[in-house]
Amino acid sequence: MSLAMPDDGKPVRRTAILDAAEAQFAQHGYDGVNLRAIARDAGVDVALANYHFGKKRDLFDAVLMRRAEVLNAWRLKALEDALSEARPNPPSVEAIVRAYLRPLLTGSHVTEPGWKHYYALIAYVNNSPDWGGKLMTQFFDPLIIQFIDALRLSLGDVDEKALYWSYHCFSGALTLTFAETGRIDLLSKGLCHSDDLAGAYEHVVRFITAGFESIRPT
Repeated sequence: MSLAMPDDGKPVRRTAILDAAEAQFAQHGYDGVNLRAIARDAGVDVALANYHFGKKRDLFDAVLMRRAEVLNAWRLKALEDALSEARPNPPSVEAIVRAYLRPLLTGSHVTEPGWKHYYALIAYVNNSPDWGGKLMTQFFDPLIIQFIDALRLSLGDVDEKALYWSYHCFSGALTLTFAETGRIDLLSKGLCHSDDLAGAYEHVVRFITAGFESIRPT
């Protein structure tokens, strides 16, 4: 999925800055990047990067927000569809997990370099005590709360602590999948590939669904 906005050149230059920043932040982290290097990679003067985004932190937030809005819209639509298809009953846990994961792990966008950079950046942010709590809360938690509400509806009178710890495990599995570290490639002796997000989809769905089902009240 292209996020470029061609018209008079200004949106294209802005997109070039965001793309360069996304790649740099994903590879080097926040502290390993400066605006001058981002501007160089984007093919613009550093003054233009400052003009469009201001400080490095504001550019970092803009990078996170750009695709977060797209992902959140996809996942909200998938969740609404799952709820609608199940009415008047609650959706199954598997349907909710699929609504959460399908937009993230399937589709032509998952092989695009920009999305790969973004997913690596999300893995970095979610694993960081400096960034994870604040930024993930800011960009993703409002939608995540809707998914947790749907899981609660599906599971019934579930133990709240178990529900949140289960989501914590879910988030951890997804973060490692996003990171594409190559570890599973080595561990499996090439049987699995960490860059095969679509291939990971069914395995993650089954694993996470079973985890949530294990806390269902009996």
